[in-house]
Amino acid sequence: MRRMNRALVTLATALAVVAVPAAASAAPRPAPHDGLQERLDAIVSAGAVGALAEVRDGRDVWRGTSGVAERGTKREVPVDGRFRMGSITKTFLATVVLQLAGEGRLELDDTVERWLPGVVPDGDRVTLRHLLDHTSGLYDYKRTLTMPPSPAFLDGRLRTWTASELVARAVAQPPTFTPPGSGYAYSNTDYVLLGQVIEEATGRSYGEEVTDRIIRPLRLRDTSVPGTSPRIRGPHPHGYVPVVRADGMELVDYTEMNPSLMGASGEMISTTRDLGRFVTALLGGRLLPDRLLDEMKTPGVADGTYGLGLSWRDTACGVTVYGNDGDALAYQSWSFATEDGHRRVTVALTPDFRGDPDDAVDDLLDEAFCG
Repeated sequence: MRRMNRALVTLATALAVVAVPAAASAAPRPAPHDGLQERLDAIVSAGAVGALAEVRDGRDVWRGTSGVAERGTKREVPVDGRFRMGSITKTFLATVVLQLAGEGRLELDDTVERWLPGVVPDGDRVTLRHLLDHTSGLYDYKRTLTMPPSPAFLDGRLRTWTASELVARAVAQPPTFTPPGSGYAYSNTDYVLLGQVIEEATGRSYGEEVTDRIIRPLRLRDTSVPGTSPRIRGPHPHGYVPVVRADGMELVDYTEMNPSLMGASGEMISTTRDLGRFVTALLGGRLLPDRLLDEMKTPGVADGTYGLGLSWRDTACGVTVYGNDGDALAYQSWSFATEDGHRRVTVALTPDFRGDPDDAVDDLLDEAFCG
């Protein structure tokens, strides 16, 4: 799931949130780049309980943390902490789809109807490419769900959602636009469907394919596809969501939840180190041949910044970096690298909804790529 926190911050402000104490900064520590630590501290000040980052420039590595791992404590954010990566999951999934295309097991211009007959109305007009680059026009199932800050959202924190249930909710709504391919609209439904296509094409779950094709070969030891398991195993910061109460807004610990709510669109867990390694391997051609990596970098619409599960952005110094960002409700993350992989940056935070930390994250990315 992607960037829903701006809306939550707006709601929190409008509802006169009960004051949330600013997260305490981690104890001073030697830092090879004081500017990066200052930027990370600024992220926490802008609206996060805690934050962590890894910056690599060739062999030079900087890792830092700020804030606290859990509200009401002084426990530092673990520098190797795990977090829910949200929509960066889509880049892993897209990589698997492109690998299968390279093996001739499917074609990017295959229709959804070819692989999932009768699942999507007019599925013979929607291709896998449309799903990958969010030009399908399919309604985002997330918009049909009860979400924060509604208290009812917490009732389903351990509920298991099936892909079929999520897709059915989406296709019961009219398309965002028609015909497919005529516009761009980010939809988590697209990747839930791609998870099903992977299973049809391979006879195995998308989680098994991601694990065997990416996680194990790259030795991403702290990366996992949790399925329905609610826990984050290993060191991790706690994540929170805002919930309306009679006397205002309350931050509720949402660290443990059933990630089937996000499924193939955003369920994975990782670390800053692992995500940086993945993005560098992807851009370096270790996972895809050049022709398919070029496809991944091709925007779905003119002047777009989103290709086949991969996005890009221009930094303040004009350097274009590639990767993705993710919003998993209680966790936010960004992982980008230069095209040659020489510099890479991964940032994760646990928002506290006092403000919007996106601009502060942009400042850290600019500092890391341009400084």
